[in-house]
Amino acid sequence: MEHQGATILASLVRNAVFLSAAMSLFTAQFAKALIVVLTRRKAGVREVFSTLIWKTGGMPSSHSALVVAIATSIAFSSGLSSDVFALSFFFALVVIRDAMGVRRAAGLQAKALNTLGARVSRRMHFTFKPVKEIHGHTFPQVVAGSLMGFFIALAVNTL
Repeated sequence: MEHQGATILASLVRNAVFLSAAMSLFTAQFAKALIVVLTRRKAGVREVFSTLIWKTGGMPSSHSALVVAIATSIAFSSGLSSDVFALSFFFALVVIRDAMGVRRAAGLQAKALNTLGARVSRRMHFTFKPVKEIHGHTFPQVVAGSLMGFFIALAVNTL
């Protein structure tokens, strides 16, 4: 069983689609964490680690980097006329549109609700529990992530 697991892992590491996706996701999240370190003077280890591992939103879009890397690698491995490329291309469009549209709008609405709730709770003296603010992406963040994913996939598939 242990040998089989090593074989599966070795297969994944040799798979250009998997490598492109993993490298794009990690690189985008690392870039976000680096930006946090460089732009926030008092960014603690917890905030940097949370950004590296978990946080969404921000520059660059790791969602865009991931799905563009997948689509680009599939284009190399299966061709532009393949069914799996068509699927990955439209999947990428949906993910990017969601990250930039729906999730961003929901995050802005949550922020407005939290501001309003905090004001009302101070005036009326009751406890207000803020709602979670989901961070979507701006157009420049999506473009940067998409370019990152494309060039990482290009490098993985041609070098």
